[in-house]
Amino acid sequence: MGSQNGEVRVSRFEQLRARFRRAYASGRSESRPSSPADPGGVIAAPPPPPLSEETPPVAHHPSTSSRDDEDVPHALRIAAAWSWRLIVIGLVAWALLKVIGTIRIVIIPLAIALLLSALLAPAAGWLLRARFPRSLATAVVLVAGLAAVVGTLTLVVNEFVRGVPDLSRKTTDGIRQIQDWLRTGPLHMSDRQLDSYIEQGERWLNENTQSLTSGAVSTAATVAELLTGALLVLFATFFFLRDGGKIWRFIVRLLPVAARWRVDDAGRASWNTLVAYVRATVLVAFIDAVGIGIFLVVFDIPFAFPLAALVFLGAFIPIVGATLSGAVAVLVALVDSGWVTALIILGVVIGVQQVEGHILQPLIMGRAVAIHPLAVIVAIAAGVVLAGIVGALVSVPLVAVLNTAVRRLAHRRRPEVPPDAVVVAPTAP
Repeated sequence: MGSQNGEVRVSRFEQLRARFRRAYASGRSESRPSSPADPGGVIAAPPPPPLSEETPPVAHHPSTSSRDDEDVPHALRIAAAWSWRLIVIGLVAWALLKVIGTIRIVIIPLAIALLLSALLAPAAGWLLRARFPRSLATAVVLVAGLAAVVGTLTLVVNEFVRGVPDLSRKTTDGIRQIQDWLRTGPLHMSDRQLDSYIEQGERWLNENTQSLTSGAVSTAATVAELLTGALLVLFATFFFLRDGGKIWRFIVRLLPVAARWRVDDAGRASWNTLVAYVRATVLVAFIDAVGIGIFLVVFDIPFAFPLAALVFLGAFIPIVGATLSGAVAVLVALVDSGWVTALIILGVVIGVQQVEGHILQPLIMGRAVAIHPLAVIVAIAAGVVLAGIVGALVSVPLVAVLNTAVRRLAHRRRPEVPPDAVVVAPTAP
């Protein structure tokens, strides 16, 4: 009996399990009907559709990292990449300009010292080749340069002091002639109108006396800054001439080893460009000053030597400086000798400018420091905005140096190994 009961239980259990299997199979067949290719209700995964030539597989562009980037047009992605990089460069440039503006009392004298070092470096090198000690050669060159500057300034001041009374008298006569012309000329201004204009000028002076006085008070601080800057220029010029090579090697050693060759090559090429620019500018300025000064002496224009010195200094600011200094010479000729002589001097100034721009600049400077005139104008304008006259003086040689440095760094030629360099070959493992 017990065995029969056990067999009955087993058969019932088997029947129940078979029913569950059938119910599960029927449920699957209802949810996913069998295909003709799969008889018996066995459901197989559908094979992937074959690839055709009309629908090639989508490949990611090398410049994209996700499917989202591929949905953005290529031109827009390039514009966005340029935009954020330019924003970063602009922020860095803005921060650099803020730092330079904060410490301009140090940056400007150092820049002037570099220009003076480039001017005096050939003389110092000549003395070194003549077996002078380095410190003595630097001191001799620096003292000789200071003596030349002080002597020139002394001559200018003495001639200016001698000629001021005569020029002031002629200026008064010229103003009187202008007043007569305003009365009798095409304007036909009355005495009442002239007096009203003079009263307006006096009123403006009275109203702005306070601002003028405050500017005069701040002159003391300006004089102190000038003295401090002059001392810094002297000390920096001395050490640049004496230890310039050591200073540059120290700076190069601070860079990564892989970048030292290229930076050293670019730096030396930039220094040669600066030396060539300063020497060429001095020569061109001297020719301009002599050419205009000769005509000033021939026509007996007062302050001929100071005006020639002004032309010499103004020529250090290309295009703009010589024009402004020549305009001063024309005004002095107009006050002293009349409009005919002034027109002649104006023609002389224009002729000298044409000779400078078309003959002297290309012939003397050459391609080593050739800069487009638009770049010169933009550099001068930026220098005036940032640092006034000194900025205009420094901006053009700075652009010339940066132009040489960038072009040298972009050149993929490996610099030659100096003859005194020690090359250590790697040992085989």
